Amino acid sequence: MELKEETPQDVNTPPAEVPPLRRIVVESETVPIRVGDYAGPPDPEYGREPWQLQAGLDGEPVWVEERMRTEDLSIAYGEKLAVKGVDLEVNSGEVLALIGPSGCGKTTLLRSLNRLVELTPAAKRTGRIILDDQDVDGFDVTQLRSRVGMLFQQPNPFPMSIFDNVAYGLRERGSKKPRRKQLEPIVVDALERAGLWDEVSSNLNHPALALSGGQQQRLCIARSLAVSPEVLLLDEPCSALDPISTGIIEETIVELRTEVAIVIVTHNLQQAARVADRVAFMYLGDMVEYGPAGQVFGDPREERTREYVGGGFG
Repeated sequence: MELKEETPQDVNTPPAEVPPLRRIVVESETVPIRVGDYAGPPDPEYGREPWQLQAGLDGEPVWVEERMRTEDLSIAYGEKLAVKGVDLEVNSGEVLALIGPSGCGKTTLLRSLNRLVELTPAAKRTGRIILDDQDVDGFDVTQLRSRVGMLFQQPNPFPMSIFDNVAYGLRERGSKKPRRKQLEPIVVDALERAGLWDEVSSNLNHPALALSGGQQQRLCIARSLAVSPEVLLLDEPCSALDPISTGIIEETIVELRTEVAIVIVTHNLQQAARVADRVAFMYLGDMVEYGPAGQVFGDPREERTREYVGGGFG
């Protein structure tokens, strides 16, 4: 076994000199460390928090930067407090998984990030939600939801063609409708990033509702990506899909983490372990534990977390 130093290549230039990555070189193939981040020097250009470097799934370094955060966020439905004083960070370059038993507040927390929870008349929110150092209450909701996209449990393509589904948000953004030729490069790019282009490239004018469930879900991802969101919220996106489609969606999520911050709610702990860089465990409205996926699943600090990930309840 030999210890040697390497300097990360082909990444965005950091705000200061990057310390060398230390890797252990062995004769047999090894699985790269999922999260091995370290803090760099703070710089205003890189946001409120210091930038970080972490090892990606393929071993390549990934730059991590805060995109959203909550500050003492609480949400109540009438007299029932569903989320209790949660402080949370959502970072680009990472997948954040929200886990916990049913009714623990994780979906409510997710829906609050783009103010969908406000559609429930009895819902009341206190605390702050910050997107790029701006309070989300200062955004027009349409603008906010284009920057913080949402994917639901059941795929919800519109009853129109594949092309028109992906182009829908682009056409609705301005008073003057862009022509199809103007939209084609963006639509193709979104379908490629969602991992769907090869399957539908010759059928863009076919009805979206004729696609399989897994294809419809990836189409909805492409529709969100077309308007260049900064954050993508996924509410149990694979719960209605077969194992093969689930695997494809998970691969897509992992690939997208380098370009958009992703928050996923899942009841599937194995799925969270496969796709997440960081995990927040919710229980009865409290955020019990928040940290790197390897630590939360492998060495949880809280007894309630240990019981949940060990199958003691849920």
